[in-house]
Amino acid sequence: MSPTLPNPGAVPQPVNYDAPSELSALLEGLGLGMRKKYGQNFLISGQARRRIAALFATAPGARVWEIGPGTGSMTREALVAGLAVSAFEIDKGFAEFIRGAYGQMPGFELYEGDFMKTWKTALAASGVPSLAFGNLPYNAAGAIIATLIEGGVRPTRMVFTVQKEAAQRMCSQPSTKNYSAFSVLCQSTYLVKSVFDLSPGSFWPQPRVSSAVVTMEARTTAIPFSGEKSFTGFTRACFSSRRKTLRNNLKAAGFTEAALMEACSAAGISPDARAETLSPERFSSLYIAIKKPEFAWPAQILDALDVDESFDSSDQTET
Repeated sequence: MSPTLPNPGAVPQPVNYDAPSELSALLEGLGLGMRKKYGQNFLISGQARRRIAALFATAPGARVWEIGPGTGSMTREALVAGLAVSAFEIDKGFAEFIRGAYGQMPGFELYEGDFMKTWKTALAASGVPSLAFGNLPYNAAGAIIATLIEGGVRPTRMVFTVQKEAAQRMCSQPSTKNYSAFSVLCQSTYLVKSVFDLSPGSFWPQPRVSSAVVTMEARTTAIPFSGEKSFTGFTRACFSSRRKTLRNNLKAAGFTEAALMEACSAAGISPDARAETLSPERFSSLYIAIKKPEFAWPAQILDALDVDESFDSSDQTET
């Protein structure tokens, strides 16, 4: 049942989100400090927040997930839009603050703790959200996005603020320098677009890097096997040494020469091609060809492809 929609004027604003001095005083008054390990940087541009909220494109009353609300500036935008917000906050102090600020709003619920450990509880409680959004920590954005896709959450729409470098990797096309296994993961299930950039001055404290706002719209028809951990692991194996060929990288992962040659032939792909030249669709074709029962993947390959690694460092080497 959809929550009763709040009157926008009834949504509290516990602090001036555009004023670093007020945010600093708030943190000091609550005994809260900035936790560098959580990548906390607050968006202090009201114009930017409204532009982000305009990208939500989600009907009032819909259940949405916000990852890392901090002091709740984007939480408020979502509540004003009439959305039912499930917020995930890892920092205990901020969780207490946002609970006090918005805990009584219709449809609002808070999951305190690491999103990577609490998302399954939220999924079981209220199902797949219509939207996921958030200003993602720079050191965890890739892992969070991978979890949403590989965990089967896959909201219809996602809107994230990420480091500009991560946005470039998410959107990059084949045969470009930023195209990677992470690009394939994102684009095999979503249509990804970098909408606008945010300068360091849009945040407090100012980060050392620029950011970008990215939209992810679910594909009407997903690429076969996209989002499976073994498919992601397979693409990572293909990219493991960026300058090497598919033949060399997949042999290093444990595939036999015979299996590689037959699979590449069936998929219409040269074994001497490099991973960076293949579209997500062609990766899927190669994966389907090499996953045939007669190739019987060795246990060490399955184990290697199921490793839960972060996408937040470079996902390929240059060797």
